[in-house]
Amino acid sequence: MSENGAPPKGSGTEVPSIDSQLPTTLHVAGLALGRMESPPSSACWTAYFAESADADQVAISLVIEPAAPPDESTLQLAHDVVGRFGAFVDQALEYCRTRLRERHFELTSEELNWLDLPELPIAAPEATVWADQTWAIRFTQSRLRLADPYGILVTFNGTQPVDLQGLTDEQ
Repeated sequence: MSENGAPPKGSGTEVPSIDSQLPTTLHVAGLALGRMESPPSSACWTAYFAESADADQVAISLVIEPAAPPDESTLQLAHDVVGRFGAFVDQALEYCRTRLRERHFELTSEELNWLDLPELPIAAPEATVWADQTWAIRFTQSRLRLADPYGILVTFNGTQPVDLQGLTDEQ
């Protein structure tokens, strides 16, 4: 044993940390997703891309819990999300336009009127892909009270939106 009680290096008893087994960069749809600092129980890679030449940068993150390298199906899902991001954003916006009319979202009459405008008051989308084949678009900007303070999250299962929620401090 060494002075600090750890087995001596080269004794064959060291256990490599999961961190050392995780790639620092993942390549998905022409993007280099870089490993981000995250809790030990998860692994996260993020990249930014422009949806079109005149568009703002969009973030995509890939999150694996428990921490592990992503499998091929997760990488393929991330590739599909990047490749069809604009269409998925349009689909999420229409989902919001429909679902936000439900009573339990408690929109004011003014907010309900905004849902009839050609442009919804929801913007700045970013995507997160999880290893369980679900993923989400978070709209980080909105005038809707429901979006305060962290935005609106539309969760997808495959290519279909399946849930919508406003993100608060508790989440």
